[in-house]
Amino acid sequence: MVTSISAPSYSYVTYIDEAGDPGLKRVKPLDVQGSSEWLMVAAVVIRAEHEADVGGWISDLTASLGSHQMRDLHFAKLSPTRKLAVCARLAELPVRCFVVCSNKQNMRGHRNLLAEKIPSDNWFYCWMTRLLLERVTHFVEHRSRADHSETRLTKLIFSERGGLSYSQMNAYFDWLRFKGDNQVLKWGNLSYDTFHRELMFIQNHAGHAGLKMPDIVASAFFKAADLYDTRACDPRFATALESRMARWPDRQGGQISGYGVKLMPKWGNLNVQVEQLEIFKHYGYPAQWWSRRL
Repeated sequence: MVTSISAPSYSYVTYIDEAGDPGLKRVKPLDVQGSSEWLMVAAVVIRAEHEADVGGWISDLTASLGSHQMRDLHFAKLSPTRKLAVCARLAELPVRCFVVCSNKQNMRGHRNLLAEKIPSDNWFYCWMTRLLLERVTHFVEHRSRADHSETRLTKLIFSERGGLSYSQMNAYFDWLRFKGDNQVLKWGNLSYDTFHRELMFIQNHAGHAGLKMPDIVASAFFKAADLYDTRACDPRFATALESRMARWPDRQGGQISGYGVKLMPKWGNLNVQVEQLEIFKHYGYPAQWWSRRL
């Protein structure tokens, strides 16, 4: 268990990054000059004992690409061959990966008046992060009970690219705790016993090795489902991550759809092309609904 003078002990570390953008005023393809059709928010969870190893993992991963000039690994800038290599190498590491995938067409122009009362400039990103952390904190709670026979904390490290300040994020989660949110999703409410305000950090993506991992996950799923910003769907990269996508139960054969891979909105409310759904079909979303789209 990791300890410091100023912060409580923690046994897990969660890195969070996104691909796409949270804009809702104009959304592709409904608006030619709109924001991205998709927002993917991803998390990668490791045991704290591996935290010191992350820099070496990323250095080795970068070296495996065969480019000594590539000092800052950024998935979107890689060639398809290198994208696949990066995902394959990440899938060999002792991590668990989560992603929430929002197709924003049905959110175009939407306002959440209740959420807008939160002292945050970006309620939609907060809400997406909430869905992600419902799953992450559920996993940490159950994993720590299995590992340590008690619930333990995870350190949360967010990429600053989400446009969210530390004070905004703290205000958001304080608001949720005060409200005592009624859970409406299958895997439930946040497990508040797994995180602490002194273990929440916002870091620059370029300067933090650990944030390269959720960037890979979020960007791989963005590329799998996107038609308009990256020009063509390619599910190979997200498929290559399968062995490390979180399952419930946390064992071979556990369910990934809805847990390690969460799709919003529901199948029946999606208005997308068939090729955009291939990655979600792969990860176990309903074959019956899929067949109706063909």
